[in-house]
Formats: sequence, C-alpha cells, structure tokens
Amino acid sequence: SLFNCAALVHRGKILALVPKTYIPNYGEFYEKRHFASAQALQGDPQGRTTVRLSDAFPAVPFGTDIIIADREHEAIAVGVEICEDLWVPSPPSVSHALGGATIIANPSASNEIIGKAAYRRMLTASQSARLACAYLYADAGPGESTTDMVFSGHRVIAENGVILGETRLFSDTLLIADIDVERLVQERRRMVTYGDCAGNAARARGAGVPAYRVIHADLDIPGSPTIGFLPQGSGKTGGALRRVIDPRPFVPGREEEREERSREVVTLQAQGLAKRLRHTGARTAVIGISGGLDSTLALLVTHRAFEILGKPPADIIAVTMPCFGTTGRTRKNAEALARSLGADFRCIPIAEAVRRHFEDIGHDGTTADITYENAQARERTQALMDLANQTGGIVIGTGDLSELALGWATYNGDHISMYGVNASIPKTLVRYLVEWFMGRAKTAPERDTLRDILDTPVSPELLPAQTGGGIVQKTEEIVGPYELHDFFLYYLIRWGFAPSKICFLAEEAFRGRYDKDTILRWLRVFYKRFFSQQFKRSCLPDGAKVGTVSLSPRGDWRMPSDAEAAVWLTEIDRQGAFAGKV
Repeated sequence: SLFNCAALVHRGKILALVPKTYIPNYGEFYEKRHFASAQALQGDPQGRTTVRLSDAFPAVPFGTDIIIADREHEAIAVGVEICEDLWVPSPPSVSHALGGATIIANPSASNEIIGKAAYRRMLTASQSARLACAYLYADAGPGESTTDMVFSGHRVIAENGVILGETRLFSDTLLIADIDVERLVQERRRMVTYGDCAGNAARARGAGVPAYRVIHADLDIPGSPTIGFLPQGSGKTGGALRRVIDPRPFVPGREEEREERSREVVTLQAQGLAKRLRHTGARTAVIGISGGLDSTLALLVTHRAFEILGKPPADIIAVTMPCFGTTGRTRKNAEALARSLGADFRCIPIAEAVRRHFEDIGHDGTTADITYENAQARERTQALMDLANQTGGIVIGTGDLSELALGWATYNGDHISMYGVNASIPKTLVRYLVEWFMGRAKTAPERDTLRDILDTPVSPELLPAQTGGGIVQKTEEIVGPYELHDFFLYYLIRWGFAPSKICFLAEEAFRGRYDKDTILRWLRVFYKRFFSQQFKRSCLPDGAKVGTVSLSPRGDWRMPSDAEAAVWLTEIDRQGAFAGKV
C-alpha cells in the first residue's frame, strides 16, 4: 500500500513516519486513487509496525500511535495529523492529545478558495482549545499551485484557542511563535474532565493494550534551574520572546474588544444584582459611596440593575459617611455622582460616633493604629446595614477582586455586605469600566465627575488629610501597584504558575517600567498577604462571577485559612536578595 505520510526528522535522522488517516475523495480531491488510509495498517496485534525506507536507513516506527517527546522535558510532546484529518468529525489529534501530545503538527495541502482561510483559522483555534494544546498548521505554498488548484502557504500557530501567529496568504514566509507548554499542562490539570476523557480512551483500548509509542529525542530546549525550559535567548537578558505578554491580562488590548468586554461585564454584574433584588423583594439598595473607583462602579452597576427592573433610581440610597480622612474632593464627587443618577443621596457624618466608640474601648482617639482605621470602616458598615433594615433594602458591597486577594478590607467592615457586585472585578478592570460608563454619561456634570474620580488617587481615606485637604494615605504606596498585583493574581489563580515563572513573565510584560528587584519586592508582598488573608475570603457575601478568576469560597477557590506561604516565599527569595527586606 502507498501511504500519505509526515516524516518527523531531527538532526538528519528520521525518528518516525505518521500516515494520514482520512483520505478525501470529493470535490477537487481524489486521493483514494493513490493512497491507503492508516486504518488499513497491518502490523503486530496492536497495529504497531516499523518500516524501512531503503537499505540506507534503519527501520523506523510507522503508525498513528506515535508521539515525539523531549528527553528532559516530556511535556514537550508532538503528535501529527495530516490535512483532512483535522476536518473530520473525529480527528486523530483528539487521540494524540489524550495520549499525551501537547503539540499537534499538521502538514497540509489545502487549496485556497474564497472564505476557506477563515474556516481553517477557526478549525485550528477551536481544536487547540478543545484539546488544550498547541496546533501548528502549515499549508502547501504558492509554488505548488497547479491546474485548477491554487495554494497559498497559509500557516497558523494556535495555543489553547488563541492564535499566536499567522502568515498572510501567498506571503511564503516562515512562521515562528513561542509556546507555553506549562500553560497547556496546567489547563489540562485544571479541567478534570480532560482526565476523564483520557481515562475513557485508555479503557476503550482494552486491558493490556499499550498507549502511544513515545519516542524520546534530545531537542536541546534551553533550560533554567527555576522555571524549566525557556525559549532560546530568554532569561536574564530578556526581550527575546516573540510572544507578547500582556501587562494587563484582565483588560483586552484592542479598543473594540475592550468596548464589548466592558458591556458584557457590566451586564453580568447588573443582571446578577437584579436577580438578587427581585428574589429578596428588596425595596431599596443601600450603598456607601466614597468618591473612589470601587464605590463609583458599584453605584453605576446598581443604577443599571434598577433600570433592568424598572425601579426608580430614587430607591437607591447612596450614603457618604465622612470621617477623619475624608477629603473635600471625594466628598464632593460622591454627592455629585449620586445626584446626577437620581439616587437618594444621604450624608451621615460618623466622626462623633467613632470618638464615642474610642472612649468605650479605651482608645485615645489620636494614635493612628489599626484600631483607629478599622473602627471607621465598621461604623460605616453598621450604619449601612441598619439603614437597609430601616428601608427594606439590602447593602451593596463595593470591594473588588484585587482587594480580596490582598485582604485590603476591614473584617466585618467593608468586607461585609449583602451582595458584592465587584467581587470578581480586578482593580485594573474597575478603572476601564468606569471609563466605559464615562463615555456613556448622559449629562456633562456626570461625565466631569467620573473623569475627576478616575484622576483621584486610590485611598481608603482613614488617616487625617494633609494640610490643604490632600490625600495622605495612598493605597499603592502601601501595598504596591495594582497593575502588578493583578498580573500576579491572574497567573497564580488562572494558570497555577510558580513565583519564578510569574516573575519571568512580569519582567517581559513590564520591561522598561519595573525592574526585577521591584517586581520581586511586590511579588513577596502579594504572596504574604494572599496567604495570610484567606480567612476574609472564607466568608464572603455572594457576588456574580464574570471572569475566569474568582476567589469565592463557594465556587472556584477553596483554601484553608491557615495555609503557609513559606514554600512560595522561599522560591521568591531565591530570585533575588530580598529576604527580610520587606
């Protein structure tokens, strides 16, 4: 029989031959005139065989049950299917991936017709997503065009549903991209159903029937003692990655995509809150507003939920509770926004109540310690809760995902509400969502207020303001830049990467903005706070999940409150001389 084959070659040596399984015989394709299907293979009882191409070559493995893996890094494992194999209902790549292949290569001769490139692109991306693999597709080039068929040399590299690289049709250029194999392995680990499918495939083979033949080769992948294999040229010198590492993984880079994402996120938040309001029969929604980003977004989303329910905005009770650190700027913006939305604005000064509380517990009222700060947050929460009871409403929480990760909230204070609309919105995305609302403001005063809120430094405003009313307590000077913490959070929770890998990616993403020492400093802060503050996340109020990263104890994130960070911190310290400096 004659088979249409792919040859896997390394350093002049043929490692294996993989025959094509599905032979098309329709339209312009008449391959069955020449080629047999791999399904017709005759070999040993398991259908395994070798072939000798000529006396000049030794016998090589031949079949569709072959994976080529790096000897040192077995996660780098390549399986092959050919052209039509991808287009059928049950592609061989499904078996390859379940057998351990993380990279699927497809040498193809798919002629070009109108619309076919887009379909081909969709096939490769979707197959890489379904299999949590990298898919390398290389089509026949323009020089092979003949008779009635034109070939374009279309090449695509996809990883887990994302196109990493693609050539223009008829460009005849080489396509190279960096593949994060660890990302693929972690995704398969996370999706327990992937393991279920692999188990089903093993059972279907039958007892005693071996799985894939794994052929090991020394692929000379550059190594690192801390993060395993790296692309050639990566490491301390940096800047060699062809892969773009987005410094804001929660925020789409392209404006049109960001526009659509903002609309989707706000809709999910508002619909979740609308359901809770409808279910509880709440007459009002009570929300504490500070003039900061988080409470601004919560108020805007609450207003949108009331529109969905057809409820008057006057039933939104927006409360500002000025105390020792409240500045005139934030107080003014909070009131202006509430009034522009038609909410019931109320001002409840809490300074005297907090001072009386200080007297009750024996605090001098001047020492700016943790008690001084947290007493204010808890007094505000008490006022909101009681006001909600008084008006037949619920308290809307304003804290965001970044604050939950860092524990930047007062336990039994702003940490508690009856529904947290921002619970899965990271700080970097909060800012873009407020900008999105600003672009849709119905009045100039509302738009101007939102613009000034966006320009205001992030602060809990719990310490007395500077002379002249300036904000003295700036959050990012205390816990670090939120753009770094959101980056750390994404790669820890979504991909399960170790600190060393996260540091490497951060160096690439923030090159020219943060050096390695700065990244390590705040990475250490992140891990220390993330582990020590789990007890706050163990008793969070409900809140809509809108993205792939969530810290809800009822859904994605179940972690013991007494988990130790020592192993992670030790790895961070190995990356630089930061032990004991933070």
